[in-house]
Amino acid sequence: MSRFNVRKVAVLGAGVMGAQIAAHMVNCKVPVVLFDLPAKEGPKNGIVTKAVENLKKLKPAPLGVAEDAALIQQANYEEHLEELRGCDLIIEAIAERLDWKEDLYKKIAPFVNDTAILATNTSGLSITAMANVLPEQLRSRFLGIHFFNPPRYMTLLELIPTEYTNPVVVDQLEAFSTSAVGKNVLRAYDTPNFIANRVGVAGMLLTFREVERSGLGYDVVDDLTGKKLGRASSATFRTADVVGLDTMAHVMKTLQNGAKDDPFADAFATPASLTKLLELGNLGQKTKAGYFKKEGKTILQFNAETGEYVAAGGKADKEVADILKKPAAERLKALRESSNPQAQFVWAILRNAFHYAAVTLESIAETARDVDFAMRWGFGSKQGPFELWQEAGWKQVAEWVKADIDAGKALSKAPLPAWVFDGRDGVHTAEGSWAPKAGKYVPVRDLPVYKRQFFRENVLGSNAPTAADAGKTLFEDAAIRLWTLDDEVVIASIKSKMHTISAEVTAGLTKGLQLAEESYKGLVIWSQDGPFSAGADLQSMMPAFMAGGGKAIAPFEKQLQDFMLSLRYSNVPTVAGMHGLALGGGCELAVHCARRVAAMESYVGLVEVGVGLIPGGGGLAYLARRAAELLEPSKGVSGQAGGDLIGFLKEGFQAAAMAKVGTSAIETRKFGYLIDGDVIVPHKDEVLHVAIAQVKAMYESGYRAPAKKLFPVAGRSVKATLQSSLINMRDGGFISQHDYYISSCIADVLTGGDVDYGTLVSEEYLHALERKHFCTLLDNPKTQERIMGMLSTGKPVRN
Repeated sequence: MSRFNVRKVAVLGAGVMGAQIAAHMVNCKVPVVLFDLPAKEGPKNGIVTKAVENLKKLKPAPLGVAEDAALIQQANYEEHLEELRGCDLIIEAIAERLDWKEDLYKKIAPFVNDTAILATNTSGLSITAMANVLPEQLRSRFLGIHFFNPPRYMTLLELIPTEYTNPVVVDQLEAFSTSAVGKNVLRAYDTPNFIANRVGVAGMLLTFREVERSGLGYDVVDDLTGKKLGRASSATFRTADVVGLDTMAHVMKTLQNGAKDDPFADAFATPASLTKLLELGNLGQKTKAGYFKKEGKTILQFNAETGEYVAAGGKADKEVADILKKPAAERLKALRESSNPQAQFVWAILRNAFHYAAVTLESIAETARDVDFAMRWGFGSKQGPFELWQEAGWKQVAEWVKADIDAGKALSKAPLPAWVFDGRDGVHTAEGSWAPKAGKYVPVRDLPVYKRQFFRENVLGSNAPTAADAGKTLFEDAAIRLWTLDDEVVIASIKSKMHTISAEVTAGLTKGLQLAEESYKGLVIWSQDGPFSAGADLQSMMPAFMAGGGKAIAPFEKQLQDFMLSLRYSNVPTVAGMHGLALGGGCELAVHCARRVAAMESYVGLVEVGVGLIPGGGGLAYLARRAAELLEPSKGVSGQAGGDLIGFLKEGFQAAAMAKVGTSAIETRKFGYLIDGDVIVPHKDEVLHVAIAQVKAMYESGYRAPAKKLFPVAGRSVKATLQSSLINMRDGGFISQHDYYISSCIADVLTGGDVDYGTLVSEEYLHALERKHFCTLLDNPKTQERIMGMLSTGKPVRN
């Protein structure tokens, strides 16, 4: 298959979704032009300009850094249609009116190039109906593309081809959406609400019905249907508030109007509580009132009978919470057999989920895998309905669901399909997942783009390979696994919880580097699940600290610092493959590698202040050295030997002293933890592939470590300047006295301590300063209070 080369994307429609899709293209370095109607007054691009400006204010942020809004090219349909000729993908995202879309398609058709793909981002209209009003020359290159909101963060993307769509076009768009835009792609049938919203919105409506039956409060329901059930923490009613109750009502209406023959259609009536809230104009988070409302620090919930807000805060009964911790088979059995109304409610919504997924599967999706992925990627569930059903025991659960249907307890009388009872033990196997229309198990789609995902996400029961046992193991203990996929590159995978760094992990990483230097082309530090690394393992330090105080930790700190330098000055290339959190020691580990490959959603920073410490693994020495390196080209500009270091130090100092964390890999560049030459990858499952490729490319290019040399530091005068800003913050009540003390220690290390401006120092010199302050702080009662607070509650203590 030839490569689909996207030179530029056009987004038609600068509404909420269109503007955010354009923003995500910018995040992914895809040139984009955003169109809308010409403004009736003022500049013709006024509508688009307003939408682009609004992107800078939205939370969660649609842009990696707000200033990148300037990279969105602005256009209107009156003046700029010629711009479409250079666009290889055109995404229409205007209002859900078929007549408006038809008018727009006719207007743009003469300007669409002969190979461009035209896609509509819709969740409410038939893709086939839109294809039928298209100019004929565009039909084979037209399909639905359904982004989930917000487009930057929601990984699910549904593609909906029509009978006219060229299959090659679908393959091309799936490959682009996966690798260039970082999405997990599902192909959906052209049915109302497609897959995720069909199952998810139906599930919410059925849950609302069970809430009415049970009489439980919204607060208790959300406590039951969030993390305790392996679903998103926003659960049911909080999710509705975040999405917007008007949006929820629109999607529900689409389901009600478009799926009148759905076996559960009688249960799809709009809930009375939602109708009342819409009448009041309480649309959820955007109007600061919906099912929940916050007054000061108090959370209130809506009372549908009185129309007033009353106290919230109800929780699941301990008996039910304990049941929800049991293994799947025990959990479902206990819920079904319990007389507790909360347990009965949870069983009912799970039964409804199994029932609905089974009876609609054939009409909405190719395989059961697509339904499970849709709920995981589109609604934040840890498992889809079929996965949970299979894990709990397929045959037994099927009998329970059938018994409830026969007894009239279910919300539909529709029987389970015959294939449910054909002797199977589930719908997911190593051969593939069940496809009822085809009557067979179908494997995952094997497009060339998926060769970039060594450990592609898969479903329970598929026996897909994982990094835990893939490749050839070179060394393994409780702390780390060293392995290789190709006998060319060593991969180090940390095994501790949250991939924290202990003395054992440091020893394992040291062994991995030695192996790479002896027999391989380089080293990649990467772990499949969880964060890159959440930092130092404070718990593992406690025995030594209790025995000998702060000075007993100094040898461990030096071991870590020495490893960081061996990583930096290794004679083979080293690459950090990052996704998720890279905090504290995890950040230090990354910055000492020769290169970093980071997933877009990587959150990186030196956060030790939160536990009353300073970075102790060479992080501050790194920032000081980077400041000197950045200054190098401007030597003499300020008239001083070495130039003006404070300008380059200030950003790093503020980041470390305020424990700033980059909220994207893009923002992390601003803090200096990612630099030019590092690679940002839109899809997290491609990080390992790209990291290995980077090692090999550097090795084949004759990689040599940077020369080790002395560099200038800013000295006591700049330290005094930094401290003066801290005094103002302390006296203004923005930081505590202990924060001031910690930040002064950070300033001392960054500036080289009590030396003159421009003094040349080594990294080892700054490491000694780091260790001194780190170990002194460990003996400070205020720091001990912060550490114990973090270990016991997982939350920082401000003292």
